[in-house]
Amino acid sequence: MSVRILRGDCREVLRSLPDESVHCVVTSPPYWGLRDYGVDGQIGLEPTFEKFIVEMTDVFRDVRRVLRSDGTCWVNMGDSYNTGTTSGRKPTTAGKHGYWENPAIAHRINANAFGLKPKDLVGIPWRVAFALQADGWYLRQDIIWSKPNPMPESVRDRCTKAHEYIFLLSKGPRYHYDADAIREPFADASIERLRQNIANQKGSDRVQGKTNGPMKAVGLNANRSSYRPGTASNTDGAEHIKKSDAGLPLNESGRNKRSVWEVTTVGYSEAHFATFPPALIEPCILAGCPEGGTVLDPFGGAGTTGLVADRLGRNAILIELNPAYADMAERRIKSDAGMFAAVV
Repeated sequence: MSVRILRGDCREVLRSLPDESVHCVVTSPPYWGLRDYGVDGQIGLEPTFEKFIVEMTDVFRDVRRVLRSDGTCWVNMGDSYNTGTTSGRKPTTAGKHGYWENPAIAHRINANAFGLKPKDLVGIPWRVAFALQADGWYLRQDIIWSKPNPMPESVRDRCTKAHEYIFLLSKGPRYHYDADAIREPFADASIERLRQNIANQKGSDRVQGKTNGPMKAVGLNANRSSYRPGTASNTDGAEHIKKSDAGLPLNESGRNKRSVWEVTTVGYSEAHFATFPPALIEPCILAGCPEGGTVLDPFGGAGTTGLVADRLGRNAILIELNPAYADMAERRIKSDAGMFAAVV
């Protein structure tokens, strides 16, 4: 597999990529007003969030051109609060992009101009998601990235922010999505319910054979003599479950992946900001990109998307504006066993 690092502004570099040339996009754009990458005209330092949304819409319009018709786009975005001061809008979580580096950023950002009150949550992730939906993308799902180790906050009038969003977008109603590749092991409680024989259940007014029947939609296949749930990572004992004449067949790999993903934030020794956790990217690539396909990250950062893509048998194209980050990504990729990086 190969990983290409393309240096430059994604708004320009994307124009050089052919139509429908990538299978999947996994990315985390700059969060509005949270970080100065030291490049004039960079995305994320627009004076208003409306202008930021316009920039995001333009970028992802070109992403949609580059993405195959059966491709998917996974976008991670965090949020922030409006402090209503000129000292900046401190983000609720460092996420991929960290805290303010340059206090002067605050004087170029104006959240109050469009009706946000001091202490209002800006709502950038959903504002961007709805703008992309209006521009032609299919907004298929919001996935919650639940962080067991969130950044501490000193707030006393709300909860500590411990999640971000990943939005699943597509170009059409039908697209490549490998649900089997990211199935989860069944919980103990589910296995116990599957053991129940409900064929002769009495005292229930539910209709058997319907989705509202007692476990009918999640029961065992009557034609199977045994059933072993989960994979090697399963913690429920993976013991055989006896044949039952209740319900519909299940996939032996486990249950369909749910929309809340608990993933610990991770750091990288060369970066003073939190990077994309590999465990957060893995299900996106496994489900969204076929083996041997190509994953695009137009905001490449420290190169984690490229690392994960290669480990999973996919190619990758990373676009990075900041030369220091591009160098960092190149070093990471070259040091990863079995990786070849074509740096452009």
